[in-house]
Amino acid sequence: MAIEIRSPSQDELLAAMRAGEASFGDAPQEDDVERHRKTMPEDRFLAAYDNGRPIGTAAAFPFELTVPGGQVRAGGVTWVGVLPSHRRRGILTQFMRYQFDDLHERGEPIAILFASESAIYGRFGYGIAAPSLAMGAERARFSLRDDPGATGAVRFLDADEALEVLPGLYDRIRQEMPGMFARTREWWTENKLADPERWRRGAGPKFFAVHEHDARPEGYAIYRVKNEWQNGIPQSQLRVLEAFGTSAAATREVWRFLFGIDLVARVESHLFDPGSPLPLMVRDMRSLHLTVVDGLWLRLVDVEAALRVRSYAPGDTIVIEVGDALCPWNSGRYRVGESFERTDDAPDLELDVADLASAYLGAFDFHALARAQRVTERTAGALARASALFRTERPPFCPEIF
Repeated sequence: MAIEIRSPSQDELLAAMRAGEASFGDAPQEDDVERHRKTMPEDRFLAAYDNGRPIGTAAAFPFELTVPGGQVRAGGVTWVGVLPSHRRRGILTQFMRYQFDDLHERGEPIAILFASESAIYGRFGYGIAAPSLAMGAERARFSLRDDPGATGAVRFLDADEALEVLPGLYDRIRQEMPGMFARTREWWTENKLADPERWRRGAGPKFFAVHEHDARPEGYAIYRVKNEWQNGIPQSQLRVLEAFGTSAAATREVWRFLFGIDLVARVESHLFDPGSPLPLMVRDMRSLHLTVVDGLWLRLVDVEAALRVRSYAPGDTIVIEVGDALCPWNSGRYRVGESFERTDDAPDLELDVADLASAYLGAFDFHALARAQRVTERTAGALARASALFRTERPPFCPEIF
């Protein structure tokens, strides 16, 4: 079967979007088309065509991703889907190969995504790079350990005010948190602050709240409430879409505010930061009902460029041999640490590009990879040395599915 993969023309755009949405059992709305025009460059949106008819899509947002010690250009892979009539025919593989070549040519060393099906992307060299937690907390059991008392104040913002206040706060936080990506003004207006009725899933509108200390913004929350009553008793769910503080104290006050909202039985967060201090701040961590989810997946499209931009602990180097079946330019040996170079020296460690991706942001160290039989130690002590080199102060986290 001859399948053509290319960017659709202006006249073909809506039909391609319909094919992509249909692969997920949905259909695009008029405002979706306009939103995508503002946030997705047309040449980064791909469609697969069978005899001129669109049968699948894939795309990649142009992101700047925070990595340990710096920022790197990354393709935010999304809208990957193939119509049921054309599945199991290798079209997804064609999309992946096309995207890797395209991102490599653009000079974007990394691809990232949230997987609709977690079993798919490992075979294309993606690794779980920033696991997340999900929280379904019991509000009535919330209390803080050694509570110093509330500080500062919380005020509500409308969407226009939020656009002026929240991006600056977010940027202060994301520059210290591997796994987060920069948001353009259009991203804020079209995604984070937008609130179409169908996004609510039975809940109420988005609320935007900022925590201020000495009149300076130090934290914020975006949330909805799903109102529910049983026999006259409020059983509502507070759905936290995003909640951050610029310090431990600000984080505590943001969550104090959220857990203090009346008529709520449960406080839920689909993506909860595994590096948040909250679990150690509360008296009863069990009442938060935290579970692990796979979170952000990462693919090293250009291993050399990605390893160069990342920082490492001082005082050592190690030679890593990387295998990559889909991107042959990556296969080889790399000396990383205080100095960096491609090398022909004997390797200290050997692993696949997908497993290096799991270590890249600091989510998993090389001892964890070895316990899962995902890395081979060729030099005694190499696992410990590599783990020390790649160690980060906090686990990575990406707070937004794209």
